[in-house]
Amino acid sequence: MSVHVPFGLVCGIGLIGFLLVALQHWRRGTVVLGLALLVAAGLRAVIPDERAGLLAIRSRVVDMLLYSGFGVVIISIAMTITGLFG
Repeated sequence: MSVHVPFGLVCGIGLIGFLLVALQHWRRGTVVLGLALLVAAGLRAVIPDERAGLLAIRSRVVDMLLYSGFGVVIISIAMTITGLFG
C-alpha cells in the first residue's frame, strides 16, 4: 500500500462531506466530515508509522486521540444543532 492511499481515502471522504455541505445538506455533510476524522484515527491505529504518510503528524497515540476526539465532537455538535435548514 502506498503511503498516499490512507491520506487520499480520508481526503476523499472529506470531499464528499464538503460536497454535501455545498449542496445544502449541512448536517449530513458535517457528519461525513466527522466520520472522515474517525477513519483517519482508525487508519492511524493500524497502519505502521512509515506507511501512514501525511496522517502521521505527531505520535501515534496523540494522532489517534486528536482525530477521534475532533471527529466525535464534530458529529455530536452536528447532531444536536436545531433550528437550521437541515
